[in-house]
Amino acid sequence: MSYNHTKTAWPEVKGLPGEVAKQKILADRSDLEVIVVPYGSVVTDDYDINRVRVFVNKAGNVAEVPKVG
Repeated sequence: MSYNHTKTAWPEVKGLPGEVAKQKILADRSDLEVIVVPYGSVVTDDYDINRVRVFVNKAGNVAEVPKVG
């Protein structure tokens, strides 16, 4: 399996179910912590190069492009 350590955003998962998006991100970057959270949730504003937050809408689909940070 090859994955790209330089990939930092996943526009192709926008609109997909959150858990599906999480698995696609981990397939690209197994070194990351991927967290699915409801859109609009209060989260820390720290930048973490090892984290991707996947914000999902009420239907559970990705609401914005997930990116490292």
